[in-house]
Amino acid sequence: MGKLVIAYDIGTTGVKTCLFEIDKTIVLKASASCGYGLYMVENGGAEQDFDEWWDAMVKTTREIMADVDPKLIEGISFCSQMQGLVALDKDCNVIRRPMSYMDQRAKEEIKKGIANGIQIAGANVFKLLPYLYYTGAVSCSVKDPIWKYKWIEAHEPENFSRLYKAVDVKESIIARMTGRIIMTPDSAFGQLLYDTRKGHEGWCEPVCKLVDVNPSHLAEIVPCTEVVGGLKKDAAEALGLAEGTPVFGGGGDATLIGVGAGAVLPGDTHIYSGTSGWVSTVVEKQTVDTGAMIAAIVGAQAGRYNYFAEHETSGKCLEWVKNHLALDEIGVYLEKKDVTECPENFEEAFTSLYDYLSKVIKETPAGSNGVLFTPWLHGNRCPFEDPNAAGMFFNISLETGKRDMLRAVIEGVCFQNRWMYEQEAKKVKVSDTVRFVGGGALSDVTCQILADVLGKRVETVANPQNVGAVGAAAIIGVGIGAIESFDKVKDFIPAAKTFEPNPENKAVYDKNFEVFKTLYKNNKKAFAALNA
Repeated sequence: MGKLVIAYDIGTTGVKTCLFEIDKTIVLKASASCGYGLYMVENGGAEQDFDEWWDAMVKTTREIMADVDPKLIEGISFCSQMQGLVALDKDCNVIRRPMSYMDQRAKEEIKKGIANGIQIAGANVFKLLPYLYYTGAVSCSVKDPIWKYKWIEAHEPENFSRLYKAVDVKESIIARMTGRIIMTPDSAFGQLLYDTRKGHEGWCEPVCKLVDVNPSHLAEIVPCTEVVGGLKKDAAEALGLAEGTPVFGGGGDATLIGVGAGAVLPGDTHIYSGTSGWVSTVVEKQTVDTGAMIAAIVGAQAGRYNYFAEHETSGKCLEWVKNHLALDEIGVYLEKKDVTECPENFEEAFTSLYDYLSKVIKETPAGSNGVLFTPWLHGNRCPFEDPNAAGMFFNISLETGKRDMLRAVIEGVCFQNRWMYEQEAKKVKVSDTVRFVGGGALSDVTCQILADVLGKRVETVANPQNVGAVGAAAIIGVGIGAIESFDKVKDFIPAAKTFEPNPENKAVYDKNFEVFKTLYKNNKKAFAALNA
């Protein structure tokens, strides 16, 4: 029997708790999910409730452990949402509701801290250059944790006076489990206060001084693969686990999804499609493409980075399609009944709505009969940043039907991925075989379209929607020696399916892609006029 481990995937809307066995491969043995709230408050605030996180973890842990001896668990790890802010006191208690990465209240704080005066990329030029020198990145978004910290200082002085350490989401849970307050390097980098210079890795005091952050409020930094401590008695009793079970540092979602995809060697590229999406390539030195908003972020592996290009609405585009194009006409729902409840209306009884959408899309010719879709439903970040950019269908005619539009949406997301992939290739070595993961990779049709659009082999893995948790399990595997090193992780995460590009579709996709890239430039002023 292999090693049994527990991995928590702590998202914005819920937690997925997974039991894995690490043997010759990493195998999912059981999983359970539980949702929790996201609370939008005035002036752009977005908060969550720590007790809801914990209660969801207790419920799901007890569910997956129903028939398992707790003493068999070799370790606990995490893949977590990043760039939140959780304020802890000296006893590891949460002082106020955690502030989500989406919180945008600190508009005055960022203005005072870095955005006054002559600006480049949203930062004062005289602060931008030293900031980049030390960290390779700059805190120039109102969503960044620094400004949440400053907002509490300005608006909640009583809470701020009790603050002992400011940490991210998973670190607050580790503190509850072990009584030790730490941060992993990727989480520390996500705070944008981390010195990335070789030999200087750690909290950067010059940058702290630059943005007026008290260094004593920053937690001890430990490697992702380090055992932080053993599970405390009260936490063990609540979770139904054994006291002393090793708790590892784990990592953030942007860090561990790539690990869970098996993309761990320099030059390995993976594409993720969840609610948001990205293209990421493992590199050995920090690289920045400021014009395209691509940067190398600190990963779980010492000395390696993830060259990261983000798309804010990837799988969200398909959800939009489901809600606004599919439900009212193509017969997926009749009287608001799921397709599986009324199979007599279809040749086959599909197991889900998305199976039927995939069938419809597959039956539509490559290129969607000339229809293009821009997947910028919440602005865009890469390879151009513009909050005014929006989605649109282009080249609709009297012959256009909804099936063309449905396929065009999937192709539009894939075109966006190709654009980011090719932009990355201008600066770093990308891989010819791309690992595709996330919920979007559950559809063979989408996988084949991506292969055709990229003109590259695309591989998926088992349970691609769980790769964050797989990455967290791999952290334990490396930590306990069940996996020799990060370089060997890919051996434990083999490809489940492979999709080769169809040469018959290359010409139409190449032509449509060239037009796709012109749509933003040609409509930039119109987007600004309508949406600024």
